[in-house]
Amino acid sequence: MKSNQINDKYERPLQDLRISIMDKCNFRCSYCMPAEAFGEDYSFMPQNELLTYDEIERLVIQFTELGVRKIRLTGGEPLLRKDIHLLIERLSKINNIDDIAMTTNGLLLVKQAHALKEAGLMRVNISLDALNEHTIQSMNGRNIKSERILSGIDAALDARLFVKVNMVVIKGVNENEVLKMAAYCKNRRITLRFIEFMDVGQTNDWDFSKVVTKKELLDIVSSVWPLEELQKDKLGEVASRYKYKGTNIEIGFISSVSEPFCNNCTRARISADGKLYTCLFAESGYDLRGMIRSGATDEEIKNKISEVWKKRTDKYSELRTAETAKHRKKIEMSYIGG
Repeated sequence: MKSNQINDKYERPLQDLRISIMDKCNFRCSYCMPAEAFGEDYSFMPQNELLTYDEIERLVIQFTELGVRKIRLTGGEPLLRKDIHLLIERLSKINNIDDIAMTTNGLLLVKQAHALKEAGLMRVNISLDALNEHTIQSMNGRNIKSERILSGIDAALDARLFVKVNMVVIKGVNENEVLKMAAYCKNRRITLRFIEFMDVGQTNDWDFSKVVTKKELLDIVSSVWPLEELQKDKLGEVASRYKYKGTNIEIGFISSVSEPFCNNCTRARISADGKLYTCLFAESGYDLRGMIRSGATDEEIKNKISEVWKKRTDKYSELRTAETAKHRKKIEMSYIGG
C-alpha cells in the first residue's frame, strides 16, 4: 500500500487517528459528561447513526494511505460497543498500522482485557482520577468505587496490555490525590499521565481558576520524588515526559492549557456518527459517513480527507482566552472522543 503523507497549513503531518465508536458512557464524569447535562432521559445516538465496523475499517484504510500509523479507539466508553474485539481484529490486519490503542474508564476490562489483547489491541489508557472513594465516586457521577477500576487495571496488566493511567486534576476537587496516585502507579511501574482540566465542550463548567497547571503538578511530585526530564520520542507526542530518578518508571504531564502543544499536533478525529474533526476543540466537522452511505468511492473519500487536512489551521489552545473559552461553541468530548 502506497502512503502519500499530507501536511496541514502549518506543515503538521497527519499521523494519528482517534475514532469515537460510540457516544454513550456508563460514567458521568464531571469534566466530560456531567450528570446535570446528561441525565437519565438523555438521548444517545441510535445504532443506525453510529459508524458500522465495515465503515470504520474502510475509513481507516483511506487514512493509512495518507500517512496515519496510529489508531486510538475512544468514546463515550468504547467497551460498551458490542463485539469491539472483532473491530480490533479487523483493524490489526490493515497494512501500515503500527499501533492500536484504546482509552477507557476500565470498568469492563475485567471481562474483556484478554480478548482485546488476542484481537490485536496493544495499549490502554485507563481513566482514574482518585483513589479516595468519596472523591472518585463524586467525580465519576455513578458512585463507582476505585477498586473496580483498579481491578480493570490488574486485568489489563495480566493480559499483557501496555497500561497508562490518565488523571484529570481539578483544583478544589482532587489535587490532594496527586501524590497518592503517583505512589500507586510508581509502585506498580505504571506510567501515570496528569491532564490539565480542559474546556472541552459546553457543559463541564470550566474556567482557568480550576486548572492545576503542569508546573504545579511537577512541583508537587518532585517535592517527594526527584524527576528527570525525557526527550520526546516522536513528532505528535503531547505529554511532557519524565522518569523517577534512578528508575525507568515514567510519569507525564499533558498541559493543553498552560503549555499548549498545537504546533506538534498530528491528530485527526472521527466522531461516533462519522464526522471528521481536525481539533479536540472544533466547532464543526465534515460528514464522512454521509459520503460513504451516498455511494462515494474510496478515492473520493481519501481525496476529501486530504482536502480537509490540508486546509487545517487549528491552534485553539495557543489562542485560548477566558472569552473564547466561554463563548466558543465546542463539540462535547463524549461525542468526539478524548
